[in-house]
Amino acid sequence: MNTKAWSLDSWRELPIKQQPEYKNVGMLKDVEKSLKSLPPLASPGESRALKRELADAAYGKAFLLQGGDCAESFAEFSEDNLRSFFRVLLQMTMALMYGASCPVVKVGRIAGQFAKPRSDNFEKKDGKELPAYRGDMINAMEFDPEGRQADPERLLRAYYQGAATLNFLRTLARGGYASLKQINNWNVEFAKASTQGKRFEDLIARINECVGFIQACRLPLDDVEEFSEASFFTSHEALLLGYESALTRFDETDGKWYAASAHMLWIGDRTRSPDEAHVEFLRGIANPVGVKVGPSMTVDNLLKLIDILNPDNEAGRLTLISRMGATKIGEMLPPLIRAVKESGKIVVWSCDPMHGNTIKSPNGYKTRKFTDILTEVRQFFAIHKAEGTHAGGVHFEMTGQDVTECLGGAQAISEINLSDRYHTHCDPRLNASQSLELAFLIAETLKKQKA
Repeated sequence: MNTKAWSLDSWRELPIKQQPEYKNVGMLKDVEKSLKSLPPLASPGESRALKRELADAAYGKAFLLQGGDCAESFAEFSEDNLRSFFRVLLQMTMALMYGASCPVVKVGRIAGQFAKPRSDNFEKKDGKELPAYRGDMINAMEFDPEGRQADPERLLRAYYQGAATLNFLRTLARGGYASLKQINNWNVEFAKASTQGKRFEDLIARINECVGFIQACRLPLDDVEEFSEASFFTSHEALLLGYESALTRFDETDGKWYAASAHMLWIGDRTRSPDEAHVEFLRGIANPVGVKVGPSMTVDNLLKLIDILNPDNEAGRLTLISRMGATKIGEMLPPLIRAVKESGKIVVWSCDPMHGNTIKSPNGYKTRKFTDILTEVRQFFAIHKAEGTHAGGVHFEMTGQDVTECLGGAQAISEINLSDRYHTHCDPRLNASQSLELAFLIAETLKKQKA
């Protein structure tokens, strides 16, 4: 366990990966100084509320749904896209809530998910080599020398878009858009329009019965807060630590530091080295935090990370996000779950079935198969049931738009269709229909496990 004193800048003394190279360091410092003076995007009180909800997920009393864009973009930022994303997330919530028979903790990959780790620092095209695209808060997707330079001003643009996004989503969550009756009507529409609709009609009919029973008890769905509003939290990968530390604030209520860029932050497979900067930064903030757990994770490293990031074994503090791939999860996940259970560590286990199942189609598109995604999720649940532990949640890259980036699903998207609406700025996302279909299939699985 790290016993050295933590400070807002202690991460700067350690090795760090996945950072852009800024030519204008003076401008970068000015931008970070500006960020320090700007209002927080997420409050400590909200982060503590999320931690309480995640504590329930750790004990099997709630279920985590975390989803959103692979990488948010400046170009696709609009009211319609935000509304579509939130609508799909709410519809998925209702299906999962019925299947899991418990509250669903809603956490978006949004209002800050502007940066992405890359396998290579450079990209080659037509004999020309330029810095890799690392997300809109760093450089431009367009392959040109000027746009691919890391621009500090983009950090401010990401902050302001994050602020506008969060403000709009809060309005939707609290303004009646998230009412139980409204969401149920949307799911009825989905069943009628989807080719898989008949399969889900029975499940939706049962949800309808529950809503009807509530109304029969004379509980007004539009007036009772629990039925007309939704709690919603934001998260993103903590990649650019200069941005994160500039938006970290000290809370006098409990005497702790909180990252104010989001309610929850996570670190990826590439940045989770225990002796490096990203783990150092996360260990000092009091927000709920997550760690991606990929095929290269060993039992010793996982237990070491848990000790560093959650030394007090606080429920709701740490979420372990498994991302093994459909062909590897059966072999690699059980020993890790077993070791965590035997050590007495309290964590939320969540399944990211996206990153371990990325393939390249013959026509050159990066994509994922719906069947692989579903297979990994089902194995995740089966493994936890066999180990006597809680399958605490799921983590998806998804959008409310009708894109064609992942293969399969009821829409039967094929390799020929990929070019139709392939809009992602990084990795392929489930579209609205695929996301809902997956949520209903998971709800069926959860219902069967509880039978």
